[in-house]
Amino acid sequence: MKTRLVRIGNSRGLRLPKPLLEQAGLEDEVEIRVERGTLIIAPVATPRAGWAESAEKFGPSGLLDAPSATRFDDEEWAW
Repeated sequence: MKTRLVRIGNSRGLRLPKPLLEQAGLEDEVEIRVERGTLIIAPVATPRAGWAESAEKFGPSGLLDAPSATRFDDEEWAW
């Protein structure tokens, strides 16, 4: 697809058709980088996406292993 750069103040911009945005999964915020002379526009990766769902698999305690005492618990901590 060919398109023209439009003037926005001292900058230039692109108008991207809605179907193209939907197909690429682009929303309000994107990451833009240059790789070998090509502009790459990608959706912003959401940090920790899916972590809550993954943590639910470990049960109510949220621990992978049963708790175990450490040297700190045995020798240094006063209960």
